[in-house]
Amino acid sequence: MLLQSAKLIGAGLATIGLAGAGAGIGTVFAALINSMARNPSLQKQLFAYAILGFALTEAIALSALMMAFLILFTF
Repeated sequence: MLLQSAKLIGAGLATIGLAGAGAGIGTVFAALINSMARNPSLQKQLFAYAILGFALTEAIALSALMMAFLILFTF
């Protein structure tokens, strides 16, 4: 019983990284909109940077989710 509750608490704490990744993705695209409003001529280059930032932030979220699933299903 104690091991099961520790697994659930650990998996819940591991999913906190998903909330941070959601805020990070919002920040990336808010900065994209802000920078496109200031300088529309750099639209293609800024969009490429935003997609790179989105991919890196999403990779962190997927690793946090993977840790939660590993905690739940391997021990």
